[in-house]
Amino acid sequence: MFTLVFTMLEVKPGFRERYVKLIGEQGYRVFMEYNSRELRRSIRVNTLKISIAECKRRLERDWVLTQIPWCSEGFWVEHKKGERKDIGNTPEYQLGYYYVQEAASMIPPVVLQPQPGELVLDMCAAPGSKATQLAQMMQNQGLLVANDYKGRRLAPLGINLQRCGVAIAVVTLMRAQRIRLSGFDRVLLDAPCSGTGAIRKSLKTLISWNPKSIKHLAGIQRGLIATAYKLLKPGGVLVYSTCSLEPEENEEVVDYLLKKFASAKLLPIELNIKRSPPILEFEGKCYSKAIENCLRIWPQDNDTEGFFIAKILKTK
Repeated sequence: MFTLVFTMLEVKPGFRERYVKLIGEQGYRVFMEYNSRELRRSIRVNTLKISIAECKRRLERDWVLTQIPWCSEGFWVEHKKGERKDIGNTPEYQLGYYYVQEAASMIPPVVLQPQPGELVLDMCAAPGSKATQLAQMMQNQGLLVANDYKGRRLAPLGINLQRCGVAIAVVTLMRAQRIRLSGFDRVLLDAPCSGTGAIRKSLKTLISWNPKSIKHLAGIQRGLIATAYKLLKPGGVLVYSTCSLEPEENEEVVDYLLKKFASAKLLPIELNIKRSPPILEFEGKCYSKAIENCLRIWPQDNDTEGFFIAKILKTK
């Protein structure tokens, strides 16, 4: 049924032309074929409340858990009898023993590597998947500022932080450009984006896609990444991520930051994951060779959402 609905959708000519430019005719066909597949369900064990071994023991009575290579707490899950898909409807979920989170979404916090006792900012935190993961990695020690700019998004953020037993989060409501507290050890900017890496989760992305909105979003993202960088202390680390596959929202935004701040240095991302080359040139624009250190993932690389991640050091 999912595939039938997908094939009935009309893909805009501009979308097809753009993505053929990015990955070629064959790559585009594979990309769209993966977009027609249902996403594999995945969870992240919340070690603030339970050990990985104990959570697995509880769930493996009914579910098959397969390790996600890039996240030690992450697992793909399938019901043993294939009868259930509601992994978010178990006592263990309600108790906060795990978080239902797409596998590629777990990557940005893993790359950021927050440490216990640090001052950390999640600039666009709702609904809380990455914020709860950050707090877990910090072992509930330090201070996590979880910000979002829409009041209605704070309700799910607060519920998820509470359910997962997060005790170090301060929730703030403001546009990120207005944040005045600085000197953060680490900042995560999972930026608002066009979502073209998550088509298989939301088919309406194909309908709403248009180049004008991409340019508008890229302008917002440039402002956000510049703000995020300024909020870091010298020696601090910023992770910029999107679930978009558009170069204007990814490589071009990071290239903008590198040109604006001479002290910004892109760090390599070492993960056990299949990846595709970052885009260094697109539609007449050339980006810094340092962009090669970014992580670009297409849905077909690991059978996940598409994602883009950059790790940036503030040298001084």
